[in-house]
Parts: sequence; structure tokens; C-alpha cells
Amino acid sequence: MYFENTGLENLVVDLNLLDDIMNKHGMVRAGAWDYERATYDKKFVIREGTYYLRVFTYTTDGDVGAHDAMMTLMKPVVGKHYYPHGVEYGEDEVFPKHLLKSCEQTLAAIRADLQAFEIRA
Repeated sequence: MYFENTGLENLVVDLNLLDDIMNKHGMVRAGAWDYERATYDKKFVIREGTYYLRVFTYTTDGDVGAHDAMMTLMKPVVGKHYYPHGVEYGEDEVFPKHLLKSCEQTLAAIRADLQAFEIRA
């Protein structure tokens, strides 16, 4: 499920600053990157299952591996993890209201922290 109107989509942020702000809010990049893309994840293990809040990013100018890139944020999404297949984002998924509220709070806090540094694409 995609989150609409978060104010994050199309923000352009320096990779190192983005790493710091995302980590502050429990969003981890870890090994989820290549030289042009990065994904930030926050894992939720709740009674209903395991879910991931994800923010996908990409760069058209820079190198993620060299920590020298301006990253453009894409629309945030939440998905449910199914072992061993992976994360599903489909319309048939049902997401608990308390999970969605927590995700929205996290995204709003990230947006507030990024606001001072934003560049629109």
C-alpha cells in the first residue's frame, strides 16, 4: 500500500544526511542499495505478521557506494512479509490500522526533519 500526500515524494536530499535522518527514525538502508538506488526499511513485527515500511530512493547524479549522491525519494510503501517469498504490497493485503498510524507518524517525523534541507526535483 502506497502512502499518498506525505510530502516526501520527489524530495532531493544528500545521501549522508538522508542516512542520518532515516536512521534517527528507525529506517535502515543496510545492504539495500546499489550504485544508483537505495531502499530504507523499518521492520514491524506485530501480532498480525511482519511488515516493512519502505522508502525507495534513486540518484541521477552520484554514486551511492561512494557516499556521494543526491537521492530523490519516491512514494513510501508498506508491505507484508511472507516467508520465504518476500514482501507483498498488493491491493489484496490488509494492513492493521495501528500499523498504518505508526507508519504515518514515522513518515511525518521524517518529513519534518528533512524540510530544512529539501530540494525539489
